[in-house]
Amino acid sequence: MYFILLTFAEQKGRLAEFLDGHKAWLQQGFADGVFLAAGSMTDGEGGAILAVGESEEALFARVAQDPFVTGGVVEPEIIGVAPTMMDPRLDFLRAGE
Repeated sequence: MYFILLTFAEQKGRLAEFLDGHKAWLQQGFADGVFLAAGSMTDGEGGAILAVGESEEALFARVAQDPFVTGGVVEPEIIGVAPTMMDPRLDFLRAGE
């Protein structure tokens, strides 16, 4: 399981220019079954995505294709998490490990 943090970067002012492409990129991630949740950070400094079912290498390649990343709007950080304890309601996440 991975948390992808997309923190606003130098080109943040160009967000609108890349927004449609970013949304399409997100939709593709959901359609591929890799993204489970996506949204804005509560501090207003960017966004975050929960991802599963893809190797770290493939995920890095996917994130590199985000128009927000290629346009310099955000700086990505990918954090891998290997849960040792999990609420049973989230057992479906284990299939993506």
